[in-house]
This record gives sequence, C-alpha cells and structure tokens, in this order.
Amino acid sequence: MAGSEPGLTIGISGPSRQRLPHRLMRLGLRLFGARPLFIRPGSRVDVSMLDGLILSGGTHVHPDRFGQAPEVRARYDRLRDETDWRLLAETERLHLPVLGICRGAQLINVFRGGSLCQNVTPLRVNTRHRPLLLPLQTVRLVHGSLLGQIMLGPTIGANRIHSQAIKRLGRGLRVVALDNDYFVQAVESEEGQWLLGVQWHPEYLLYHPLHRRIFECFVHAARQQKLRRLGQSEGSAL
Repeated sequence: MAGSEPGLTIGISGPSRQRLPHRLMRLGLRLFGARPLFIRPGSRVDVSMLDGLILSGGTHVHPDRFGQAPEVRARYDRLRDETDWRLLAETERLHLPVLGICRGAQLINVFRGGSLCQNVTPLRVNTRHRPLLLPLQTVRLVHGSLLGQIMLGPTIGANRIHSQAIKRLGRGLRVVALDNDYFVQAVESEEGQWLLGVQWHPEYLLYHPLHRRIFECFVHAARQQKLRRLGQSEGSAL
C-alpha cells in the first residue's frame, strides 16, 4: 500500500445518491492512500482543492451534447452532465489527473468534441451484447500506451455494463483498447495530462490485481502532480 503523504483528496463525480460502484471506488482509492470526496450533480466544489477526479458510470450523456437527438429510451441527467462538464474543464485547466469509467469515458470524449453511438447492441457481430459483471470480455490494448503499461500485457479480460460507445474520437485523445467488435474500450490523452477513460468498470474488479492497478496508478499520478504543484508554490514563494 502506498504511503499517505502527501495527503490526497480525489473527487468522485456521480449521481445524487451513492451506490455500490461508488463505495467500491472509495475503497479502491483508500487502498492506495487517497481520501475520496463524493460530488453530486449541481455541486460547486472547488476543483483546485482536489488532487484528481473520477467520473463514474451511470445515466447516458444527453445526445444534445454531441449534436444529436435521442435515438433510444434512456435515463438522462442534464444537471449531472453540466456538473461533469465543469469539473472536466477545471481539471484540464489545472492539469489534474482524471479517470473516466464507462459514462465517464464517454463524457470525456464528448467534452473533447467527439460523439457516441447511442446503441451498440444491433451492431455487434463477433460478440453477444449482454451484461457481464465478471471479466469475460476480451479487450486488446495498444502497445506502449499508458493503459498498456498499467495492465502489463496486450490483452485483458474486462466486464461489460454499457449500451453506448465512443463513435467519433474527440480532440487530443487516442484509442488505446478495443473489444472483439472493434468498439472503443479505452481512450487516453495525447496532450500530457494524465487522463484515462475506460469503458468497463474496474471498481467491480478490485479483487483482480491488474484492474486494481488502474486505481493504484491513478493515485500515484495524483500524488506526483501534487508534489509538482507544491514544489512550484514553494519556488514562487522564495
């Protein structure tokens, strides 16, 4: 387990009520010495007081965010979309590490000007589209990517609890993982910020050492960025 110095506060953006995935994310952060702060829709949390941000899964991103009308029946939360949008803008300005999970990965892509496929179910050819809580979906990783370094290999098993997927890629992002139907399973930043979006739910897989490493490496990045910020503050004060 990583040491707790310097103290880290990681925001977890989610719905109005915390559920099991959020409790698991809190556990994943605490395992590596970070303190979680849950952020509800409409919250005006001061992002400069955070050391990193997790955008959790949940309701669909409203299609008007990427210039489309709704094509499927789905739950939307416009206030949450607005809150996450502001949080992403602030973390980008402050260069804070960001981890997007499922909806969070999709929102990162839309925030960067990309779009989503609103329903991948009828488009699958090589895999059946059914929910998988266990890591039974094969995901292929891009060699040399941040995610590839975290997961220590070219393929992993992942779960699948989604019906939307990234379609047009947003600016400054690159695809770093695909499933067997070539739907995007992960994106990361090409612009220097530690920013990773994964389509699966690693919080349900904390028992698995490789998926646990996603939280470990995220917390490590937040710690390193905080040390840099503290160093810059001390240098400017001299």
